[in-house]
Amino acid sequence: MGKYVIAKTKTGFKFNLEAANGQVICTSQSYTTKVGCKKAIESLQKIAKAPIEDQTVRGYVEEKKPKYEVYQDRKKEYRFRLIASNGKNIVSGESYTTLQACKSGILSIQSNATSEIVDSSVAEKKPAAKKPAAKKATATAKKPATKKPAATKKTAAKKPAAKK
Repeated sequence: MGKYVIAKTKTGFKFNLEAANGQVICTSQSYTTKVGCKKAIESLQKIAKAPIEDQTVRGYVEEKKPKYEVYQDRKKEYRFRLIASNGKNIVSGESYTTLQACKSGILSIQSNATSEIVDSSVAEKKPAAKKPAAKKATATAKKPATKKPAATKKTAAKKPAAKK
């Protein structure tokens, strides 16, 4: 079974759904709060079995939301996105060279939808707080070192005076 990994970003929080082998199946949009991010995971879990709308086929049948949209990007590679009932994009997949591989990515979401949630944003905050504390200690240690050479200069100035 895979896992949802919540991570902190510059603008908020996002999650990846990872397969058991660690491969990222899909990535969420960015959410301003962790609560919003977790609600998006709950939404994905509820609508994971949504139908697939294959937009690569001429005259494709438009599905009702929620749905997966499969399309080709500018590089002619295949991608998918999961659109919720409210029309918002919940997750997007990576690019695939074949349509079948893209659809397999969707099947992987469906089979891993009930995976555990791992909050890595908590682990990221602790080391970040320790690093600035270490820098402050280093800066304090440097201040006395700069004062000592100044005292040495005064001693050097006194020596020539002693020779007179």
